[in-house]
Amino acid sequence: MSTITVCIPSSRIRGRLDSPKKFISNFSFCLNSSAFISFSRRFFSFSTSFSVINRPLLKVNASSTVGALEGELEASFAGMVGANDLLIVGPGVLGRIVAEKWREEHPGCQIYGQTMTSDHHDELVKMGITPSTKGTPVSNKIPYVIFCAPPSRTPDYPGDVREATLNWNGEGSFVFTSSSAPYDCSDNGSCDEDTPVVPIGRSPRTDVLLKAEKVVLEAGGSVVRLAGLYKADRGAHTYWLEKGISDVRPDHILNLIHYEDAASLSITILKKKLRGRIFLGCDNHPLSRQEVMELVDKSGKYGKKFGAFTGTKDPLGKKLNNSKTRAELGWEPKYPSFAHFLGVSE
Repeated sequence: MSTITVCIPSSRIRGRLDSPKKFISNFSFCLNSSAFISFSRRFFSFSTSFSVINRPLLKVNASSTVGALEGELEASFAGMVGANDLLIVGPGVLGRIVAEKWREEHPGCQIYGQTMTSDHHDELVKMGITPSTKGTPVSNKIPYVIFCAPPSRTPDYPGDVREATLNWNGEGSFVFTSSSAPYDCSDNGSCDEDTPVVPIGRSPRTDVLLKAEKVVLEAGGSVVRLAGLYKADRGAHTYWLEKGISDVRPDHILNLIHYEDAASLSITILKKKLRGRIFLGCDNHPLSRQEVMELVDKSGKYGKKFGAFTGTKDPLGKKLNNSKTRAELGWEPKYPSFAHFLGVSE
C-alpha cells in the first residue's frame, strides 16, 4: 500500500466548507502514475492509501465523514476546469496535432477527446488525452472546444455540432473545422473569404456543412474552412498513388494545407477568443491534379508511380486565397506550398 496526499486549491472548489478541517465525501480523481501535483496557493488536503496498479491511469476513491456543508461540493479533477483546458471532438489526425501543439503552449492544461467509439482510447491516453465517447455526460463545461470530426460517420452532423457547443462554457472559444467546399465556385476561378457559398438545397454535401456552421455561429463560435489536408502519408496524392489511374480530369484545381498548418491556424483562432467569425485555411498555392502528381514524381520520395487521370467531364475546382485571414490573425503556414513540403521547385 502507498499513501498519497492530495492538495486541492480552495479557489477551484465549488461550494463552501463549514470548517476547513472537514472535507468532502466521495472524492474521486484520475492520477497518472508519473504525475506530481503541487500548488502554491492556499489549499485543502487529505491523505489516502491505495494499491499501486501498473497501468497508465489510476482511479482512486476516498471517503470521509463531513460536517455541515452549504450546497453540494464537487471536488474531482474532472470537475476542476482549468482556464486553458481543451475539448477536442474528433481527435483524429488533425485533432491529435492540435492536442500536441496546445499542450506545448499550455503545459498544465487538461485535454479531453470525445470520440464516436472507444476503439482508439488507449492511444489517446498514451498521448495524455482523457477520452470519452459521444453521449457521455459532461459534468463541467470546457473553456476551449474544437470540433474536428468529419460528417461521414453520423446521420445528424449539425446535431452533433450542437451537442458539442453545449460542452463549451462560453469562455475561451469554440472552433469548428469545416471545408472550403461551400464556396460557390467550380470553374477553376478565384475564391476568397468573401466568395458567396452554395445555396442551401443544391448539394447535400454542402448543405450539411453550412447547417453545421450555422449552429456554431449562432452559439458564438468560429469556423475555419480548410482546404485539402495532407501530410507525407496522407492526402489526395497518396490516394491517387494507390489507385494508379483515376477517372477524374487532370486540370481540376486543388487547394491544399498541411495538417500541421491547419492545426496551427485553428489554435491561432482559439487563442484569439473570437466570436461568430469565418476564416479560410489554405496555402495560397493552388495546383491542378496533374501538377500535384508531377511534383510527387519529381520529389522521388514515393516508390510508386502514378499512371494518369482519364476523366474529361467532371467539375473543375477553385483557386483559394486566404490573404485576409492571414492579415487579421497574423498567421503564416510552416509549409507555404506542396512543392516546398516535398523539397522541390514548382
